[in-house]
Amino acid sequence: MMDQCALGWILASVVGAAALYFLFGKKNCGASNERRRESLKNIATTNGECKPSNSDGDIIIVGAGVAGSALAYTLAKDGRRVHVIERDLTEPDRIVGELLQPGGYLKLTELGLEDCVDDIDAQRVYGYALFKDGKDTRLSYPLEKFHSDVSGRSFHNGRFIQRMRQKAATLPNVRLVQGTVTSLLEKNGTIKGVQYKNKSGQETTAYAPLTIVCDGCFSNLRRTLCNPKVDVPSCFVGLVLENCDLPYANHGHVILADPSPILFYPISSTEIRCLVDVPGQKVPSISNGEMANYLKNVVAPQIPPQLYDSFIAAIDKGNIRTMPNRSMPADPYPTPGALLMGDAFNMRHPLTGGGMTVALSDIVVLRDLLKPLRDLNDAPSLCKYLEAFYTLRKVPFTRSFVHHRIRLERKCVRLASII
Repeated sequence: MMDQCALGWILASVVGAAALYFLFGKKNCGASNERRRESLKNIATTNGECKPSNSDGDIIIVGAGVAGSALAYTLAKDGRRVHVIERDLTEPDRIVGELLQPGGYLKLTELGLEDCVDDIDAQRVYGYALFKDGKDTRLSYPLEKFHSDVSGRSFHNGRFIQRMRQKAATLPNVRLVQGTVTSLLEKNGTIKGVQYKNKSGQETTAYAPLTIVCDGCFSNLRRTLCNPKVDVPSCFVGLVLENCDLPYANHGHVILADPSPILFYPISSTEIRCLVDVPGQKVPSISNGEMANYLKNVVAPQIPPQLYDSFIAAIDKGNIRTMPNRSMPADPYPTPGALLMGDAFNMRHPLTGGGMTVALSDIVVLRDLLKPLRDLNDAPSLCKYLEAFYTLRKVPFTRSFVHHRIRLERKCVRLASII
C-alpha cells in the first residue's frame, strides 16, 4: 500500500512539471561553522539553568497551519504532551493550499484526520484536465485499487485548517495558544524551547525537549535550522468564480496559456478558484486597474468558453488577490532538540500541487520514527532520531516513482499530445 499511496501525488507532479516546463523553458550536524554561526543570529542563548524540560510539555510546535495542526493531533494521540503556539488563531484566508491530492487524503486517513474534510463543503477531485490551443485531454488519478472514498479533495484552506485545529484541541494533552514566537532558546548547542509574545504582548518562554518549527512559508525561524534558498519565479493572481460549471466536473483544470499556466478547481459546491500564474516577482497594479485590464485582455481570451462570463464577472467584482509563488529545497542543519516541517522546511512551486501531501507524509514518518522513544529527554537518542528523519522522509515517493514509471510514461504520452 505504501507504494500506491503516492500515485495521485505523482500524477499531480507530472501535470505540475509539465506546466512548469511550459512556463520556464520548453547533511549531519556538521554544517560548516560559518553557516552555523550565521544561523545562530536568530537564536537566544539561555542564561543560567533552564527550567525542567517537562514544565511545558514534551513537544513545542510553532505554527498551527496544516502541518502544525496535524502534527499536534498525531503526536498527542500517541501520548505526548504538546504545546502549540500559533500567531493567529482566526480562520486563515489564503488562495493556495486548497487542493489535497489522493495521496494526501490517504495520509490524512492514516493519521485519523479524514473527518476534517467533512462539513466544510469540500469537493472530490478525480484528476486533471489540460487545455492548450483549443485542444484538451483528461488525466484521471489511478484509483481503481482503492476504496471509493479515496480521491483528491478541494476546499477553502481556512475551513480545513480550523477543522484540524479544533480536532487537535479536543485532546486533553494539547495546549493551543495564540502567540508570536520571536526566537529559539539554545543552550550548549541544543534547542531547549522558545521565546514568544503572548496574545497580550507579554514576553514569555516555553521549554520542551523537542521543538518543531512549522511556521509556514514566511518563517522567521527557519534560518536557524536550515540553509534557506528561496526562489520566487512567479506570482499567483487569485479570483473566485461563482455559480458556474467546469468543463470536466470534479477535476482540476490546467490551461497552458501564454505567457504562463492558468488553474481552475472547485473550492465549494458554488465556487471555483482561478489562479493565474504571472512570471516574475512584479505583477500589474490592482489599484490603478492594470491588473483588471491584463486579466480581461491577455488571460480571458485563453480560458475555456464555458468559464468566460464568470471569469469577467469575478474581475468586475474586484476581489483580486495576489501572492508570490515560492520554492525552496530542503537543506537542513540537523540541530539537537529541534526540527523543521511543512513550508518552513521545504516548499514546492504551487503548480505541482504536492505541498500538503508531502507535509502529511512527513508527519507519518516522524510519528513512526518517534514511537519507540518514549522519553524525549534522552537527548543523545533524540538527536539520532531527528537526524534519521531527514533521510527517511525521502524514501516512499522515490520508491513509488520507480514502481509506477510505466503507467506514468503512458500518461505523459497523452499529455504530450496537446503540448
